Amino acid sequence: MNFVEELKWRGMLQDIMPGTEELLKKELTSTYVGIDPTADSLHIGHLVGVMMLKLFQHSGHKPIALIGGATGMIGDPSGKSKERNLLDEDSLRHNQECIKKQLEKFIDFSGNSENSAEMVNNYDWMKGFSFLDFIRDIGKSITVNYMIAKDSVKSRMNRDGNDENVEGISFTEFTYQLVQGYDFLHLYQNNNCKLQMGGSDQWGNITTGTELIRRKAGGKAFAITWPLLTKADGGKFGKTESGNIWLDPKRTSPYKFFQFWMNASDKDAEKYIKIFTIISKEEINTLIKEHQEAPHLRTLQKRLAREITVMTHSEDEYNKAVDASAILFGKGTKETLSKLDSETLLSVFEGVPQFKLSKTELLAEIPILDLLVEKTKIFPSKGELRRLMKDNGLSINQEKEQNTEKTFNNNDLINDKFILVRKGKKKYSLIIIVE
Repeated sequence: MNFVEELKWRGMLQDIMPGTEELLKKELTSTYVGIDPTADSLHIGHLVGVMMLKLFQHSGHKPIALIGGATGMIGDPSGKSKERNLLDEDSLRHNQECIKKQLEKFIDFSGNSENSAEMVNNYDWMKGFSFLDFIRDIGKSITVNYMIAKDSVKSRMNRDGNDENVEGISFTEFTYQLVQGYDFLHLYQNNNCKLQMGGSDQWGNITTGTELIRRKAGGKAFAITWPLLTKADGGKFGKTESGNIWLDPKRTSPYKFFQFWMNASDKDAEKYIKIFTIISKEEINTLIKEHQEAPHLRTLQKRLAREITVMTHSEDEYNKAVDASAILFGKGTKETLSKLDSETLLSVFEGVPQFKLSKTELLAEIPILDLLVEKTKIFPSKGELRRLMKDNGLSINQEKEQNTEKTFNNNDLINDKFILVRKGKKKYSLIIIVE
């Protein structure tokens, strides 16, 4: 695989330093991508960088994931209007371990091949650097004029202070590009790393590193950036009303993760399937053609959601998400409903009316009319409920219910906790049993 050509057709190449493609054709090359460790999980905003490393490894080269332990203690001014909150070392180490477990699902860290991935933390080589040593050995190598000329710095220095939501740049953040530049120098000298990749807003920081390598080591290093991803409607990729879409299933359930990709617009799905999968060009072109011929079948969204959910979570979690989606649209059975764990079930029916009932109330059997009218007020009257049941319009736990004499007890619960009520085709209510 020609890595640069692969990036071009996938729409993942923004800037490339001259000579980079020639280097990759000539020898096995190491590259690194920096990852912000300020949370114990990656979110889908990180996934472009992760997929860049994955494709790089598939191309026969060696990926390095750099956890920004030191830089995470400083804060990168690029694209930000305020300083970030800084973390202590224990938090950063914990976050690093969590992030590595997630990365292992995408890239091979086994050590069994020449291009096996590595993870490094810049705190390990920065923690012993005194301030005086740093400004003597590194600070004198790059001029202030050079640093101020970077867009990421210039945009923050030009703030007039009238916007209370925007701060100027602190000295701490101003030094960020020197610290990142030193990372590149360190990896160049100790890990034979000649290439750094990042988002297009990182070009200034990356080229500070290549300049530092030229001045301090007399070497030649290279750079690639990818375009910052936006949605077709101009919105920010990965952001929803409820916040970030995380890779950690405790933060974002696999069902919600799956649904994010399923809900992509046709235009976005065509772009995302190139970026977030390693499906071949030929197969993607076939999928796009099939989708264009029958958009209502959502061929692109279904394949995209499958590939990225399996890669991030598992085949089993993907299947659960598909089953959960079927239930929401009235196609699932009681059996498929029973297979869902409580967290997934609550994710599926988030936003539907929910009613709580104590477990002790179910010890004595409750007539269906009392349960749905008096105990929960899902229906305003017993007469309306009887009419709906007569017309076969009521489902309990995905099964039609016409028996107005039915009673409920603990044996009627899904996962010992839920009763799912559906009026008509899609109008759901959820009864949750509490202790």
